[in-house]
Amino acid sequence: MKILVAGASGALGHPLLVQLLQAGHQVWGMAQRAQSLKSIKNLGATPVQGNALDRTGVFAMMAQLRPDCVVDQLTSLPASPLDLPQRLPADRVLRLQGGGHLFDAAVACGVGRYIQQSCGFYLNGNGGLAGEEAPLAIAAPGHIGESARMYAALEKRVMGTPTLQGTALRYGFFYGPRTWYWPDGAFTDLMRQRTMPLIGGGEGVFSFIHVDDAARATVSALAAPGGVYNVVDDQPVALRVWLPAYARWVGAPAPPSVAVQVALEQGGEESVYYQTRLSGATNGKARRILGLEACRQPWMPR
Repeated sequence: MKILVAGASGALGHPLLVQLLQAGHQVWGMAQRAQSLKSIKNLGATPVQGNALDRTGVFAMMAQLRPDCVVDQLTSLPASPLDLPQRLPADRVLRLQGGGHLFDAAVACGVGRYIQQSCGFYLNGNGGLAGEEAPLAIAAPGHIGESARMYAALEKRVMGTPTLQGTALRYGFFYGPRTWYWPDGAFTDLMRQRTMPLIGGGEGVFSFIHVDDAARATVSALAAPGGVYNVVDDQPVALRVWLPAYARWVGAPAPPSVAVQVALEQGGEESVYYQTRLSGATNGKARRILGLEACRQPWMPR
């Protein structure tokens, strides 16, 4: 297939380009910065310079390439999770508006398949694990709710157009090389500085996925029926369990504990929700249809 990957320079983009090429596809990687374009070329894909917010430019690029499939991995996330609240508004603009230009151009140029990055951790599991039928947590406070509403809009867009086959991949928290959750990642730095506390009972359940496993599932989605898939590993785990285990894995001090009321006063309702109310997700559909076989989180004891 002829495949255009937008956001090809991200943490998932690198292993995805490699695996697409290994599978025999013709691959273009879209990015804006010169260094990103260089890394795409070094991986063996064809770099395409483009700004998703430039609607005219996106349409011209799509008309020239005429791919069989577009994989939308557009993100604008910061180097550190501490800067996430400041960056998320721009991230939402890029995904909604820039991704909208990409999607409209794909429809106009007769692209047959469109794969959309979605979210497997801002879900409403109603006290349990969330399957694909679970809604996104659109009523959550602050940026969580705003991002959940963004993902809901992205899913509606890609699943609501009959002229192409749409797929929404609800990825878990990425870990692995070039992510926050890795020995040299930004989250590890925060753990070593003891600036990532455990709030209350840490009941929030997190679903992770290694970027290599996420890439394999994305490649499999090219030949699978359209729809929504939770691309998460087999270990949904409460924060109170994985956060201390992660600290031990990277040789960081045990995280400090903070009472819910103190966290509300210092960080607001959003930080408390994040640590105490996130829903984990199930991956049965992705295992069955996409052949997902996720590795174990390396920080969790066997």
